[in-house]
Amino acid sequence: MKETGLNQQMVALLVLLGMVAVILTVLGFEHIGGYTPCKLCLGQREPYYAAIPVAVLALVAGFFKWPACVIRGLLAIAGILMVYAMLLGVQHAGIEWGWWEGTGDCGGGGTVSDAGNLLDSLGTVKPPSCDEAAGRFLGLSFAGWNVIVSLVLAVIAFKGAFGNAERSSGKA
Repeated sequence: MKETGLNQQMVALLVLLGMVAVILTVLGFEHIGGYTPCKLCLGQREPYYAAIPVAVLALVAGFFKWPACVIRGLLAIAGILMVYAMLLGVQHAGIEWGWWEGTGDCGGGGTVSDAGNLLDSLGTVKPPSCDEAAGRFLGLSFAGWNVIVSLVLAVIAFKGAFGNAERSSGKA
C-alpha cells in the first residue's frame, strides 16, 4: 500500500482552493456581473458542490494522518467529479458552438425583483438560452473555460491519488 505524505496534503489543498475559486468566480459573475446562468450552467456547478466537501475531507484526512487509502480515495473521487464537470462543460460548449442540439427544456431562472408582479413578469422575463454563450474571453465561453479548469483540477487530483507520497527534493 502506498504511503500518504505531504504531496497528498498539498494536492488536497490545491484542489480545494481551485474548486472554491471556480465557484466564487461563477457566483461573482452571476450576482455581481449580472450574468444569469442557464440550466446547463447551473448543472456544471453541481460536481463542484459535491467535490468541495470531498476535498475538505481529503485535507482533514491528510492533516490527521488517516490511512493512505482514505486520502487517496477521496482525491480520486474529487478527480472523477472534476472529469464529470469537464464532460458537462464539453456538452454545453458543443451546444453553444452548434456542434450538437441542446435539450429542449434548457432555460435558466430569470430574476424577478418584485414578488407582487410575479404573474405579470412571466410573459416578460426571458430565461437565458443554453445555445448562446453569455460572453467569450480569449475565444472561450464560460462552459469552455470550465472544460479547461475541470481538466486541470482532475489531473492534479489524480496525480495526488496515484502519485508519490513525498515531493521529490531534486536529489538523485
